[in-house]
Amino acid sequence: MAAELDSGGGMPDVGVQRAELGPLLGMALRSGDSWYLIDSRWFKQWKKYVGFDSWDMYNVGEPNLFPGPIDNSGLFADPETQTLKEHLIDELDYVLVPTEAWNKLVNWYGCVEGQQPIVRKVVEYGLFVKHCKVEVYLLELKLCENSDPDTVLTCHFSKADPITVIEKKMRQLFNIPSEKETRLWSRYMSNADEQVSNLDSTVQDAGIYHGQVLLIEVKNDDGTWPKQSPPPAKVFGFSYSCRESPSQSQPGICGLSNLGNTCFMNSALQCLSNTPPLTEYFLEDKYEAEINHDNPLGMRGEIAEAYAELIKQMWSGRYSHVVPRMFKTQVGRFAPQFSGYQQQDSQELLAFLLDGLHEDLDRVRRKPYLELRDANGRPDSVVAKEAWENHRLRNDSIIVDIFHGLFKSTLVCPKCSKVSVTFDPFCYLTLPLPLKKDHSMDVSVVFADPHRRPTQYRVIVPAMGAVSDLCEALSKLSKIPVENMVVTDVYNHRFHKIFQMDEGLSHIMPKDNIFVYEVDKPSEDGAECITLSIYFREKRVRQAGTSSGTVLCGQPLLITVPKHKLTLDHLYSVVLEKIGHCIKFPRMKECSSMCLDGGICNGSSGGCEVEEMEHQDRDEGGREKTSETEGCALDSLGKEGQHPKKPLFTFSLVNSYGTSEINLAVTDGKLLKLNSHATLAVDLEPDTWKLMSDEQESQVFEKDASKLQSQKKKTTVALKDCIELFTTMETLGEHDPWYCPNCKKHQQATKKFDLWSLPKILVVHLKRFSYNRYWRDKLDSVVEFPIRDLSMSEFVCDPAAEPYVYDLIAVSNHYGAMGVGHYTAYAKNKVNGKWYYFDDSSVSVASEDQIVTKAAYVLFYQRRDSRRPVGASPSAASQLVLEECDGMDTN
Repeated sequence: MAAELDSGGGMPDVGVQRAELGPLLGMALRSGDSWYLIDSRWFKQWKKYVGFDSWDMYNVGEPNLFPGPIDNSGLFADPETQTLKEHLIDELDYVLVPTEAWNKLVNWYGCVEGQQPIVRKVVEYGLFVKHCKVEVYLLELKLCENSDPDTVLTCHFSKADPITVIEKKMRQLFNIPSEKETRLWSRYMSNADEQVSNLDSTVQDAGIYHGQVLLIEVKNDDGTWPKQSPPPAKVFGFSYSCRESPSQSQPGICGLSNLGNTCFMNSALQCLSNTPPLTEYFLEDKYEAEINHDNPLGMRGEIAEAYAELIKQMWSGRYSHVVPRMFKTQVGRFAPQFSGYQQQDSQELLAFLLDGLHEDLDRVRRKPYLELRDANGRPDSVVAKEAWENHRLRNDSIIVDIFHGLFKSTLVCPKCSKVSVTFDPFCYLTLPLPLKKDHSMDVSVVFADPHRRPTQYRVIVPAMGAVSDLCEALSKLSKIPVENMVVTDVYNHRFHKIFQMDEGLSHIMPKDNIFVYEVDKPSEDGAECITLSIYFREKRVRQAGTSSGTVLCGQPLLITVPKHKLTLDHLYSVVLEKIGHCIKFPRMKECSSMCLDGGICNGSSGGCEVEEMEHQDRDEGGREKTSETEGCALDSLGKEGQHPKKPLFTFSLVNSYGTSEINLAVTDGKLLKLNSHATLAVDLEPDTWKLMSDEQESQVFEKDASKLQSQKKKTTVALKDCIELFTTMETLGEHDPWYCPNCKKHQQATKKFDLWSLPKILVVHLKRFSYNRYWRDKLDSVVEFPIRDLSMSEFVCDPAAEPYVYDLIAVSNHYGAMGVGHYTAYAKNKVNGKWYYFDDSSVSVASEDQIVTKAAYVLFYQRRDSRRPVGASPSAASQLVLEECDGMDTN
């Protein structure tokens, strides 16, 4: 593809582009189709250029908005291999377009030279309800031969590929003849292997995960196999890879192997595993009589069965850790969002699992139809009892017995004062955290003084503030007046966006490279000035030596110039001054092509005037002065060593992408007619930037000392503060109104939640992640929650309720930022009463003072009156596992 395309080269009118692509972008996903990834920055620029959205119509066809060739470099972790960055988010980092739309865009705009299209297949998920999505991240597998396991080759496959595709690829890679019989093996930790028996199953259904090692084994000529194949451990019909370690293992103190970004699942499972009434229910096989295979809302009992087998393995006391592959596979069959191996949310998995177990174990075989009734002035106790009885008529399972409670919801119409009271069941409490009123931003300041290095600052700004708030906070640290600041987003050596002062900070995403430029204010009174964007471009050279387009390089500049000085000569001198700090002027033979146009090389002084100027500039900048100068190679040319020199660079008028539009080859001294915020390109000959730039100096950024001081102090909130915030009255948003039956219209009613009754096991989800259109953030406040004696009675509005006192039994932790990070769990073992820290397959003893951290995400509390009295004998199932453990050989 061409590196550049001019906007006038046979391209359809922007209206035609909108009309042709609009229907294509709205196409539904179909299994097997190919879709393409496009960097969202380029795509948003294209939408602005063609006026795709109604609010951009007034800028239609503006040359400065021309997007240039499709550029996906922002999606690559490694530009050379063009591998995708991890944790890219749809619509935020990239957009997906179907094949026909991609072909049209490429035909109109081309692609950046050297970039390959990012094409992915649409994959179908789900067993009963089919769900299609584009498989952005392919599965990476490590392939080797059984005869040479140390030689490993890495290949990528789709989750929808059958195992036969992998086998065919391995035969090709390892030169195995088609007549030879082969077997495939999955290799796990400790070099334990398990045969892949069903070659017709898909990669996904076979439970093969990202990074899995697969071996191919060739049958011997005598009909035997090199590897012995012992039968896998079978427990109740399910196969689990386990690690037996009798001398160290105890019931429930069992890790879970990470199958590839499945720490979220392991964390959730450890919390549920250490919920005593639920675990005893499965260990005592009570679930077998209650499995509901025919519930249309359930999963044919398969989730309950898979969970039961996993719990029995974890509580057998025989294993230090197990590999939950079959459980993960079963979950993925019914919940497509968990079918891959990308990082997910432990609370979302808990919600799915509790709901799935409930439906699989619902004792109600035929759910009756029930009409919802409003309170209509009836006593709360009557309405609440009716709501709970109706709920139990349709929902009756161990999950309801243990985890379900009752909300009271009160809505009041602001117009007619109609009060609506309803009671609704809940399975867990999602509690808001007091929102941070501000957050920190890292920005880089480019000073007007070219001898001052750019400096990185961390500033505290209002969460819902404007760009002007950022500038005011930055002004206090940098001492630059706010009126001299221009806030930009620098991307790929160009300005992706120049922000207005009144724009919201929510438009700035965490991954944006924000540079704030100090713009000179000319001292001449009343002089009209314009601000210009300056890009640096190098010409590319084909192998034959001919020019082939341009490529951006270096850091862009912003300069302010009085209109009456807007000539090429003046622009040249201003740009040269700005880049002086990062230029190493070439000497000897290079001097002839690099000196300033019309400059004089004074051979008699033994050095080049430009070189002398560079030395002087460096001295003024406070850096080490060069004591020696070398003679110019052109000293011998011309009498007294004087000779004309070529300019370092020329100028072109370009759009905001950097594509040349108009050549600025005008007569020296003639004023240029440019508007403010026009963009000029500094055009350099091939390899000039590398020759003349001091790369080490140009990439140096100082860090402001106040950056560390500006860190916010650790904020701490109490769990009860979160509960109070949850029960605080609020007004519904304009986009979420309530239909008032009296007014016969939607109203922004007031809404209040109260707790009416609480369950035996109270699951508390701390809502740490916040979202808006442009910003996704994690609230890292430390929530102080009690390990014992959590009294919830003050929050329960049922006057007849008994005391609700809870003790903590488990915590799901999340470390890191949103979309990335790691999940672990703390849990209290029901057999010995000790706390343990579960980090995937690793399990260690924990103390209570370790548990309350800013990583706490989901809390499990057990109501005191629902437990066995202290000192009572354990259940039959617990006694069984204790006896089993005691009977093991511990030598």
